Amino acid sequence: MIQKKEPVITVDGASGTGKGTVSQLLAKRLRWKFLDSGALYRVLALAAQKHSVVLDNEKVLEVLAEHLDVQFLARENELPMIILEGENVTEIIRSEKIGNSASIVAALPAVRAALLSRQRAFRESPGLVADGRDMGTVIFPDAELKIFLTASPEERALRRYNQLKERGISVTLSDLIKELRERDKRDQERAVAPLKPAEDAIRIDTDRLTVDQVVERILSEIKRKKAFPATSFPMMLEFAEVGVAE
Repeated sequence: MIQKKEPVITVDGASGTGKGTVSQLLAKRLRWKFLDSGALYRVLALAAQKHSVVLDNEKVLEVLAEHLDVQFLARENELPMIILEGENVTEIIRSEKIGNSASIVAALPAVRAALLSRQRAFRESPGLVADGRDMGTVIFPDAELKIFLTASPEERALRRYNQLKERGISVTLSDLIKELRERDKRDQERAVAPLKPAEDAIRIDTDRLTVDQVVERILSEIKRKKAFPATSFPMMLEFAEVGVAE
């Protein structure tokens, strides 16, 4: 007898499309688990930095990925606390430098293979919202609903610029646009699991949409697909709000 796996919603897209924030809010609305797959690659990039491993040394990075001493500790109404080798790195891994390094290590086939099972292990009851770049194409190809978010480089750079400005970090908009385009090219052209929408993914352009509007659009797709059993949604959720139990 084949055991039924827990349902999954994947939210893929390039950096700055809003997929992280959207996925977190969606998981909160559904009372589901949440996977920020990009955090794993960022943690690995930081671990490489801590251990003086160059980013093109695929063999050593593969070993580091297989033995990554990382914990994701759940917190009420917040992102999980990320602990690397006993140190809280939740904020450190969000820097632009680590983000760019993560994009480099994520292009290595051996690294992606090493982190595959770790990502799939997040598939737990009652369901999972998975945020990344290859969630719907490689990690969870059988996901009940696949979303692919898009936005122009200019809009994405502006969002990032405003985020960094609020944190007191000085950057130029032109530099951010250049970095985003370089990261997009690297992600789209990598040999393994390139950034692209799954064939059955629903594309949503977020340029002129608020985060809440994107979340509502995805909830409406849940209703439309009727692919989720009511048992996947904890009783505390207002089913009528999502529309899965008409």
